[in-house]
Amino acid sequence: MILAVDTSLGTAVATVGDDGVRAEASTADPLGHAEVIGDLLQRVIDGTDDAPVTQVVAGMGPGPFTGLRIGIAAARAFALGRGIPVLPVPSHFAPALRAIEADAVTGRFAIVTDARRREVAVTVFDGTDADGIPHVAADTVLVPRADLGSALEGLRAIEVSTLSAADLATVAARALRAGRQLADDEPLYMRHPDVTVPGAPKKVGL
Repeated sequence: MILAVDTSLGTAVATVGDDGVRAEASTADPLGHAEVIGDLLQRVIDGTDDAPVTQVVAGMGPGPFTGLRIGIAAARAFALGRGIPVLPVPSHFAPALRAIEADAVTGRFAIVTDARRREVAVTVFDGTDADGIPHVAADTVLVPRADLGSALEGLRAIEVSTLSAADLATVAARALRAGRQLADDEPLYMRHPDVTVPGAPKKVGL
């Protein structure tokens, strides 16, 4: 049983077992992750019919600093409390899997998500590997929205505003079976936070 948590866009939580999706809850609101994450987790856990969660998946972005870290912290806290591992998975893998398997997209395509400040985050995929995991053809980059067309050079762009935690869990389950690690523990923040720790105060001579 896998619990997946992602806050790279809205807030999405799901549990997936060997028999498929057990429970799923989400909100598309790109703000207010901290206010809803607890209730969504409770709803999903209540819907698992007491089946024990054995792994927790954390969506690692790309995403904004504040929102993304809330989901990762929630996933890590749940895993710590249960004594189970956390599986980091790049968030764009979820819509890429849906594009390939549900929408029958073939060839090279780009998953595009809003990065705010008139920019988008773009990851290019080209089908799946032998284990059924979407294959990354070009790593995630930030692109000015006005330059997206020229940056992709005619490549099909699939812009998504919501993300399925169940799809993220499915990718993680396939990675587990294949013995693959899809990401490290460092989140893929779209940019550094605007607020930084101030430096030491300057000395004022008398």
